[in-house]
Amino acid sequence: MVNEDLIINILERNNKWWKEEFKLNFKPREIYENIKKFMHTKQIISLTGLRRVGKTTLMWKIILDSLEKIDKNNIVYFSFDELKDIKIKDIMEIYAKLMKKELTKEKYLFLLDEIQKLDGWEEQIKRIYDEHPNIKFVISGSESLFIRKKMRESLAGRMFEFKIEPLNFREFLMFRGKSFQNIKLYEKEILREFDNFLLCNGFPEIVDEEKEIIEKYIKDNIIEKIIYRDIPQIISIREPSVLENLLRIILHDPGEMININELAKELNVSRQTISLYLDYLEKSFLIKKLYNFSKNARKSQRKLKKYYPTIISPDIIGKKDMIGKVFETAMILQLKAEFFWRDAYKNEVDIIKLNNDIILPVEIKYSKIECRGLGLFMKKFKVNKGMIITYNKKEKIKQNAKIIEVIPSYEYLLKNQL
Repeated sequence: MVNEDLIINILERNNKWWKEEFKLNFKPREIYENIKKFMHTKQIISLTGLRRVGKTTLMWKIILDSLEKIDKNNIVYFSFDELKDIKIKDIMEIYAKLMKKELTKEKYLFLLDEIQKLDGWEEQIKRIYDEHPNIKFVISGSESLFIRKKMRESLAGRMFEFKIEPLNFREFLMFRGKSFQNIKLYEKEILREFDNFLLCNGFPEIVDEEKEIIEKYIKDNIIEKIIYRDIPQIISIREPSVLENLLRIILHDPGEMININELAKELNVSRQTISLYLDYLEKSFLIKKLYNFSKNARKSQRKLKKYYPTIISPDIIGKKDMIGKVFETAMILQLKAEFFWRDAYKNEVDIIKLNNDIILPVEIKYSKIECRGLGLFMKKFKVNKGMIITYNKKEKIKQNAKIIEVIPSYEYLLKNQL
């Protein structure tokens, strides 16, 4: 039975703009401008992404901007993190009764946070969406809302999905109140900030915290909550500890080729379990999969795959033998890499960037500059330009008619991140 008084209490507590001026300390996020372009459409706006990356704050910003266009009493926020054993229509009916509204009249904005915790949410919202063209929905989910295939299929054509990432380096500097117009002059200061950025992983709440706090925050608020609470709420997981062990392997050995048979033997589970758990970790935004590049898309899907964690474990930062891996992982994430390249002789290129028909091979080198893999790739695929992203080195290397640009990481990120 629905506890109407409890719902009213939650609504009154979370919708302060109904009674008072609504203020928000919002630091700009680059994705927000893109989200705004789609707010006028009928489609549901879906915000997905890792825990604690700022999805709820973006919802508050949407509310603040919408107060200029919609009656304040017609904007409704509800989080299923507080209460998940309820139906969306019950919340709407209790709201309508409380505010003396007819939901078939006027324009409304409903923001439903952590909706993935509500069983059968997709069918519920689909029905309401189809019946109420005057209601705009914004929803969020800390894990992929589409961890089950049928969810995506049921809402086809009704939703625009935006993946909210942790802060990129440029956003991180802004959150820290830092601005460097002359990046060459302030190279040392920028590199110091880049090291801080690696440690906090771009989580907005901890950009100014010390390592000890960051380690506990990531362990308690991100990894353990996703593994032991969030994923099991959506999918039946027999052994969450195996899921955590699989993640730990990738956290401490990022960018390695995954041999599913060996992992299954090491973790004493079936090959199918490893495949499923890798899929769950990826759809929960804890790991990232890269495909071995081929001009034939089907071949790319079948070939070797690399896995990187989306969080750099703070306990490997600062270890001399892990510096290169930490730097590589950070750049893979910042460049939103999708492909690497490796041939039968184990020659490799870390990232293959595709922009329409343009292919750009990119190597990530913390210190020592190595061009062999790049050169072989450029020759094989008839590419004239390559790039090496380093910690702080800059130069141009010419190989016949081909050019390899060596560029410091901070320069590339500050000039090219969008």
